[in-house]
Amino acid sequence: MYDNPGHKDKHMIEIAEFLAPTPSPLWKLAKQAGVNYAVGGLPFNDPANGADAPWDLAPLRRIKSQYKDAGFQLVVLESRPPLNNAKRGLPGRDDEIATVCALLENMGKLGIPVWCYEWMTDFNWLRTNMATPSRGGSLVTSFDYALVENEPPTELGPIGEDELWENLEYFLRKVIPVAEANNVKLSMHPDDPPLSPIRGVGRIMRSVENFQRLLELVPSPMNSITLCQGNFTLMTDDLPSVIRKFGRDNKISFVHFRDVQGTPRKFQETWHDAGQTDMLACMQAYRDINFDGVLRPDHVPTVEGDNNENAGYSSFGRLYAIGYIRGLRQAVYAP
Repeated sequence: MYDNPGHKDKHMIEIAEFLAPTPSPLWKLAKQAGVNYAVGGLPFNDPANGADAPWDLAPLRRIKSQYKDAGFQLVVLESRPPLNNAKRGLPGRDDEIATVCALLENMGKLGIPVWCYEWMTDFNWLRTNMATPSRGGSLVTSFDYALVENEPPTELGPIGEDELWENLEYFLRKVIPVAEANNVKLSMHPDDPPLSPIRGVGRIMRSVENFQRLLELVPSPMNSITLCQGNFTLMTDDLPSVIRKFGRDNKISFVHFRDVQGTPRKFQETWHDAGQTDMLACMQAYRDINFDGVLRPDHVPTVEGDNNENAGYSSFGRLYAIGYIRGLRQAVYAP
């Protein structure tokens, strides 16, 4: 899918990192660890935007150029304009959808091929502890449904799954033609945790069957999946078979390579080598489906010498994850 310098096999999964659009020491660390691909965000609150919105052409062109100057190819945008009215079917949803269409058009003009989005209403990924002790005193995030089970509904009130499906179909019917015209894949991220409802809010992207329903809702080569392993491994006992199932149909466009230990109701993040998933078997599955997109490590532990201000995204923990993944990839693709 992407420029693939240095590899004889064009069908090889590539390692990327999420790098916020403002250059930072993490950019250098990622480059030093051998990463050539960037998963970027929209440049919100950047004074250089001027009167432009973060999803307008000029700001996107500028950040793509910044990544390129640092040695990275920008291949995924994992940041979203406001979408809650669209998710809830509220007044203003068509304006939000128009903004997404503009983003997709501009991504197409710049050759950025994947937009990772989600359909979590009112709140995004949820944890009940952001500093759970793990190996050697490192810190990970964790979730225990019992701690939120009796919390009141969100400010906008309950919303059911049927309504969320209706609103998602409305959204896709508006944006899929724009994605097709601009050759940009919509890549749906799972609900995190894959549990419904939470605080009265339905969560629909929470099972393998529901992801199949998503793909059938508005069939298109641009309607695809972010295979976030930390969520999907809570949906199935055989993650490699799920990778092969969706991969055979070319429906995986982006991978979050991470792991957890537990169940949807109670789990914690883990080191990449210490969770419940056979990570080697997953890497073999990506090889078997000839996946040639990117993965990025996700939700790493906070380790000694780093801080936990952005739990799950500390810099030094990512270096371990990148090295571990590079080792897996070498073992799987070497033959």
